[in-house]
Amino acid sequence: MADTPGLALELPPEIDQRLERWAATTGRSKEDLAISAIVGSLDDAEDEAEDLELATKRLRDIDTGKSDTLSLDEVMSRYGLDD
Repeated sequence: MADTPGLALELPPEIDQRLERWAATTGRSKEDLAISAIVGSLDDAEDEAEDLELATKRLRDIDTGKSDTLSLDEVMSRYGLDD
């Protein structure tokens, strides 16, 4: 991986120790674990941004009358859950 763009991080000792222990436990390299953690964090952040965008659009649609809302009672009744 020497020819690929990279990122050098100086980890606090407690995080480096945790990474060392997890690498020893899993048999994976510290680099592999760090990359997996970064990818997972980026995936989560992107998912959250998409969720916020969808929620914001939905709220705008409700505010402008393009979409309606239902009360919990209406949903329960509509789907026969009002027993």
